[in-house]
Amino acid sequence: MLLVSLISYIDRTTLALLAPTILKETGLSGEQYGFIISAFSVAYMLSNPIWGRILDRAGLRRGMTAAVACWTAASVAHAFASGFWSFGAARAALGFGEGATFPGGLRVVVQTLPAEKRGRGLAVAYSGGSLGAIITPLVVTPIFLWWGWRAAFWFTGLIGAGWLAIWAVVARRPDIGQTAAPMKSGPSPPGPGWRDRSLWAFICAYALGALPLGFVLYSSSLYLAHPLGRSQEFIGKVLWLPPLGWEVGYFVWGWIADRSVRAGRPRVPVLHKLISVCALLDLPLALVPWVSNVAGVLGLLVLAMFVSSGFVVVSVAYATHIYSHRHAGLIAGIGAGSWSALVALAMPYFGRLFDQHHYSATFLIAASIPILGYAGWFGLRGTGEECGTFRQRHTANS
Repeated sequence: MLLVSLISYIDRTTLALLAPTILKETGLSGEQYGFIISAFSVAYMLSNPIWGRILDRAGLRRGMTAAVACWTAASVAHAFASGFWSFGAARAALGFGEGATFPGGLRVVVQTLPAEKRGRGLAVAYSGGSLGAIITPLVVTPIFLWWGWRAAFWFTGLIGAGWLAIWAVVARRPDIGQTAAPMKSGPSPPGPGWRDRSLWAFICAYALGALPLGFVLYSSSLYLAHPLGRSQEFIGKVLWLPPLGWEVGYFVWGWIADRSVRAGRPRVPVLHKLISVCALLDLPLALVPWVSNVAGVLGLLVLAMFVSSGFVVVSVAYATHIYSHRHAGLIAGIGAGSWSALVALAMPYFGRLFDQHHYSATFLIAASIPILGYAGWFGLRGTGEECGTFRQRHTANS
């Protein structure tokens, strides 16, 4: 699952990395680029809960095979794109297939690991995304320099096909073949419902709190290229650094979340403290336009991605504490889908601000949105504590 999330982020980050060159050759504007990102994000948003349901009911083996086959074909389709509509269509197809990535990762975690190891298991499964974003500049830049940007998308299709061959072997494990996580006897914890305040607390923390992940991932290359005047070759050499903060963050926050379980501390109060810390640490992102050297800019981008990964890990830890593991795929789908919806709304606006050179306003907005995520979490989490008490009581009884 680490490898599949790695490949999914190579697929989606390749366009972000090569955006300065592709926009120059095709004549696309920053706003149009934002809408192309939105096409991916909308499809990704809609497909996450769909794939979550499919994986919960039909199982990982067949569900992940279908999803990766779909997005591998879509990734190769980028090599044939030449304008706004063709890129948008390829991007939407890619987003639909990749909607299975994180529901599949969380489904594997709850299906194969005990509770005290799931924070780190989640970090492993999800960290492939950040690792993919690290690897992409290092691997795709030489391909671009030797054969051009279209060859880069043929490469993404090749590694997707390779994963399908590996999965055909790995998926023979009996626990992967299960269609739902085994449950203990006794009353089951509830599933997520749209009228449930806990669900909306989770969505606020995940979608709003982790928005800087999408902003930094998709906008960094454009910022380094235009106001800072760096070449595509230079961008390819340094753009692996911000996702490194994302990668490290998954394991740091996952370890902290697991430690709270082993220590026997009340889960929701501990997670509340972690989310409040994340909200404060996201604010330095607003300082990027005021920093004149590339090293300082990259340092702030690394910090932003490190902190945003905390919102992902902590919010998912909250949701899996509240809800039945039978709904793990759906929970992951709702979280990633809501984040993608917000990215879809924000990126065209951020692209327009970039076109108008309003960089200070753009980074200030991106840094402030996680504060709104924390406020939403704080206002809605009360019901979640009650559900957590329900869960702990019946787990102890059973």
